[in-house]
Amino acid sequence: MPGSTLVRAAIFTAGALVGGGVATALSNRRSQQTIVAVPSPNGPRPVIEVGPSGRTHITQPEASLSLVPQVLKYGNPGPIADPLVRKAYVAAYDRRLRHPAWTAEHLTLASLGKSPLSPPADPTAAGDRGKSTFIEDDSLPVPFRARLQDYFKSGYDRGHMVPAADAKFSQEAMDETFLLSNIAPQVGDGFNRHYWAYLEDWCRRLTGNFSDVYVFTVPLYLPRLETDGKWRVTHEVIGSPPNVAVPTHFAKVVLAAKPSSPSTPNILELSAGAFVLPNAVIPDDTPLENFSMPVEAVERAAGLTLFSDAVKASAKHICKTTSCQLVIRRFDDAQKRPNMRRAVSAPN
Repeated sequence: MPGSTLVRAAIFTAGALVGGGVATALSNRRSQQTIVAVPSPNGPRPVIEVGPSGRTHITQPEASLSLVPQVLKYGNPGPIADPLVRKAYVAAYDRRLRHPAWTAEHLTLASLGKSPLSPPADPTAAGDRGKSTFIEDDSLPVPFRARLQDYFKSGYDRGHMVPAADAKFSQEAMDETFLLSNIAPQVGDGFNRHYWAYLEDWCRRLTGNFSDVYVFTVPLYLPRLETDGKWRVTHEVIGSPPNVAVPTHFAKVVLAAKPSSPSTPNILELSAGAFVLPNAVIPDDTPLENFSMPVEAVERAAGLTLFSDAVKASAKHICKTTSCQLVIRRFDDAQKRPNMRRAVSAPN
């Protein structure tokens, strides 16, 4: 199996699906004994449990589980995170907050159209941001969609979780980044149009040093210590009626891989980093490392498992294997000066 495939398998792992009449074998490493449980066709199915030490064992289900088909006879209320599979990214949409719960991308020089070994098949088919418009996602149930009118005069930008600049390989891919299911409210001047854009650009530039770059973007709602000594989560909701939640913070979590040496292309060196930024104005000269957090802290705050424990344990901190220096480019200021328009283009 190629090295990059191993990384993908480590990141995007799926649970085993156990059905009636299917034998489940669990191997004990110490004794090398195998326990096989075959559920009766008409009896209750066994439950595979994982103990605190990580060891697995099989038990019979609790009797209360028999209540499930009775109580939920007319439907399971959820919660449901709608899976979204696009040309340039995958994501999960949070119906309650009406923005993505997370987005995930796999960036390479080829996917960004910058690889001399894999030039675009049809350069004329590349995405043009000027042809894309923000639209509501009609694949989502109407009551749970973010709407264009929610952002109107809200004071917030429609912030891309997956940047349009990451999906330039086709117009369809770029258009999908403008779906409101890929958008969350962000402070505009000083954040979405500036520091956040620099961070997105930094993620793309990682492809110059790494063969594969995986990027997770996660909106967060973090508590703040108030004057009475208590911690509270307070956030705005925009729209009329109030419809879309405004995250207090955003996380960018990256996992980058490259061959450890030319002679061992299938042995990968992994680097990882997590950065949690407040949804607020951030001065351009603020070091990115000021926002560095353990990946586990983001996972706990979001209720997600982004990488396996094995990947997190083997990965070096990305700021120790490459530069975490942002490139500061005032894209909006350049657009105000006609003589600069050709030299600098918008990042997302």
